[in-house]
Amino acid sequence: MGAHGEIIDISSRISQRLAVFPGDVSPTREVAFDMKRGDAMTLSALRTTVHVGSHADAPSHYGLNGRTMEQQPLHLYWGPCEVVRVRADRVGVIKRFGRADLDVAEKWVPSVARLLIATGSYTNPDVWSTDFLALDPAFVDWLADAGVRLVGVDTPSVDTAESKDLPSHARFFAHDVAILEGLVLTGVDAGRYELCALPLKLEGFDGSPIRAVLRRE
Repeated sequence: MGAHGEIIDISSRISQRLAVFPGDVSPTREVAFDMKRGDAMTLSALRTTVHVGSHADAPSHYGLNGRTMEQQPLHLYWGPCEVVRVRADRVGVIKRFGRADLDVAEKWVPSVARLLIATGSYTNPDVWSTDFLALDPAFVDWLADAGVRLVGVDTPSVDTAESKDLPSHARFFAHDVAILEGLVLTGVDAGRYELCALPLKLEGFDGSPIRAVLRRE
């Protein structure tokens, strides 16, 4: 997918149908003024978790005294990236994936500082599922050692749905590697792209929705 220069939207659509982590705040739209009712303008408010759909985690989400969203360096979220895919035969077989589970060459190492991983294990953002794949904490260490500064996934979390101690989040925090979750990578070919996935400048917050897009290099 994606000819040279074409913008590829990899963001989920935010609507009241969009699934969120159980117990979190689902999206709702509150209409204050509506031209269809005869008002001079239409004006509405959005109420939802900052971890809705495609979003950036701030380090404060998973690490004590971590940076909050407005403190995150913007350069992490804009620049060259690489898209890789988990091997199809591993989906549904494992709960956490590592380097050996990727559909890449035997001696592959990340080519740039931003890596997006298509697991193919969470295909409908409107339906909550606990069967999605997560990263092996040792793989997070390996990626950080290879120079990766941001990892994005097409799942709600870099840890499993049932995880309480969040070991992969802990390794991201230890290495100060940024996290994007909830990306929509269906049909996106593996390869090199330019990523733009800027979070909002939310003071004190632990995350932010993003409008994530790719452009083929």
